[in-house]
Amino acid sequence: MSRVAALCAIVVIGAVGVPSASAQTWVPIPPGPADPLVPRFEGAPVVADPVESAPVPEHPFLAGNGTNSMHNDAYASDAYSWGGPLGGDLRVSSATYGIEECATMAFDSAGHIVALCGGLEGSRLMLLDPDSLAVLAAHPLPPRTLNPEKSPLEDICAGAYFYLDHRDRAVIATTNAQIWVVGQTDGAPGFVHERTYDLSGHIPDGDCLVAQLPDWRGHIWFVTQGGGVGTVGPDSGAVRSIRLPGERIVNSFAVDETGGVFIVSTHALYRFDRGPGGAPRVTWREEYDRGSTHKPGQLSQGSGTTPTLVGDDLVIITDNADPRMHVIAYRRTAKNQPQRRVCAEPVFEAGASATENSIVAAGRSVIVENNYGYTGPGSTMFGASTAPGIARVEFSAARCATRWTSDEIAPTNVPKASLANGLLYVYTKPDGVPEDPWYFTAIDVHTGRTVWKRLTGTGVQWNNHYAAIYLGPDGVAYLATVAGVVRVADGEAS
Repeated sequence: MSRVAALCAIVVIGAVGVPSASAQTWVPIPPGPADPLVPRFEGAPVVADPVESAPVPEHPFLAGNGTNSMHNDAYASDAYSWGGPLGGDLRVSSATYGIEECATMAFDSAGHIVALCGGLEGSRLMLLDPDSLAVLAAHPLPPRTLNPEKSPLEDICAGAYFYLDHRDRAVIATTNAQIWVVGQTDGAPGFVHERTYDLSGHIPDGDCLVAQLPDWRGHIWFVTQGGGVGTVGPDSGAVRSIRLPGERIVNSFAVDETGGVFIVSTHALYRFDRGPGGAPRVTWREEYDRGSTHKPGQLSQGSGTTPTLVGDDLVIITDNADPRMHVIAYRRTAKNQPQRRVCAEPVFEAGASATENSIVAAGRSVIVENNYGYTGPGSTMFGASTAPGIARVEFSAARCATRWTSDEIAPTNVPKASLANGLLYVYTKPDGVPEDPWYFTAIDVHTGRTVWKRLTGTGVQWNNHYAAIYLGPDGVAYLATVAGVVRVADGEAS
């Protein structure tokens, strides 16, 4: 996204009247004047049709599956064992906190939303009421230094990922090369800074933290944009790290119960394990086709996905191949394999395929969305949108095949699936509609058919800009936009 386009989008957001962050924190996101001109609801409510899928093991050092991070669990499945909205008398509400996007959300043991919210100057941790979306508490994080060479809307340094641990504590990467552990106060809602891990000796100038997760023994792993991979002893604070020369990392990662840590760089997919003294050790490395260019819709020339683990044997990513991107499955075991790659399946149209979002695991299949053409909020304004495509790819033995492809257009959202009701939730924006409507959309996981869609609003303030969809434990859906948080729930009579 160009700096000019980013500035234009910010000006437009301000023009529609988004209150500043100092304003009352639970006023709605301002509606667009074109809201009455577009359909409010299309389709019809459905009944649950579950998807059979092996459960993801619970991680001993994370909050429960579905509540702990952007990608739901240690496997980065982006799937829930509970239900979401079925489409009956859907109620949409929202709250704005200024020009600030709460891209990552988790749910604490009391049911509150814990959100990492980033604006132009930096991020803060917020505790939100799941019903009203009111801010119950906020904790500031170190400020961001604006990079004149990069739009703040594309800067992933210490602003995209955090996780909630097994003690309801947020573990957050900061812009000053630290990992903060932030707990909650007893009694009234509030945050307390419990611990700091200093990584500055392992992150050179010009580099930054991207994501962090614990392995199955509780050691904290981290990755940096400049290709750094490291571990932190949770008690000692001892840091060990290595570098991947000439490679960058722009996504989070997955871990499994065997000790594997699965990281994708701009050149290769890795399995790491802890080596002597706790240092990261490369167990295997598999290069993929990174293509010939940085495609519009991605943050780098390389895979745009966080690795997703399927069953007890596979790790799945996408490549950046020309003319079509592939979904690729690998055997994830640490044991030597004569052929680690299982299969690769091309998806979407030639010359128009890219993704910058994690894939969704549903049984022995994954679902991937097309983000080709997204270069920032300006690329979805004035009736424009991105390339269409959402596809389900199935795996069996040594082959993979596309089961269905939808023509829905989901510019950048991290989609989520409910295994309990068989629906995939995406955030869509049609092309060629000048009112710029955004829809919370449900697709049948089994068939790829769009079953319903509900308008959230019209205008740039409803753009989610790479933020994820989340399903609360009570089945309510949440998603962030560049101007706040949206809540979508079935009506009481449904």
